[in-house]
Amino acid sequence: MRILISNDDGYFAPGLICLSEHLARIAEVVVVAPERDRSGASNSLTLDRPLKARRAANGFYYVDGTPTDCVHLAVTGMLDQQPDMVVSGINAGANMGDDTIYSGTVAAATEGFLLGIPSIAVSLVGREFAHYETAARVATELVQRFAGQTHSHPWLLNVNVPDVAYDQLHTSQRQSMEVTRLGKRHKAESVIKASNPHGETVYWVGAAGKAQDAGEGTDFHALSQQRVSITPLQIDLTQYNQLDAVRGWLNQSQ
Repeated sequence: MRILISNDDGYFAPGLICLSEHLARIAEVVVVAPERDRSGASNSLTLDRPLKARRAANGFYYVDGTPTDCVHLAVTGMLDQQPDMVVSGINAGANMGDDTIYSGTVAAATEGFLLGIPSIAVSLVGREFAHYETAARVATELVQRFAGQTHSHPWLLNVNVPDVAYDQLHTSQRQSMEVTRLGKRHKAESVIKASNPHGETVYWVGAAGKAQDAGEGTDFHALSQQRVSITPLQIDLTQYNQLDAVRGWLNQSQ
């Protein structure tokens, strides 16, 4: 099996290094990641300039672009062979609920999915980020499980792992993994206004809102119970229950 690994924290990120070390034990891996932190880049693709891909001393490739650029380049011509799977991460922080819209980690996996390759985005949820090893072991288990199945279509999984020791996931009191739906956050906090050394007004984007829809069955709830959340994602953004309403508006205006 050949696995393409990417992320949005940059090719030097500890989560990426940990993930590649674990997956290299079960598959042939190649890493193509951004040259710097591109968190929040979403699915942006660089079209206004050429991209450069260089190779680091550890063998990782790094690109002066977005996470989407990295996967797109790798799959559409940079690599000699197509990967069988794309794994993105391990992200330093949650990608749950509304986060998935902005996440570069999820975007890298999404690009693999759009190009017809089964893909997984993996994030470590906590504040200290002390247990990348746990997330890497979970990712390895998922790759092995899904690789052994027959799939008629590619799939896209968003995986969030509690920042706890691996043994704490497996107890007799609870299930370690849960298939979930995306929850939803409250409105983001206000921007933070400041001045730079030149006296100009600048703004920092405010923190993400707290969980709003976090009931049982959501990714937020699973993490609150120290379970791994696994959410299958789709890309169709069509609001089907508004199609007739919009048709009605158009007919009235004609």
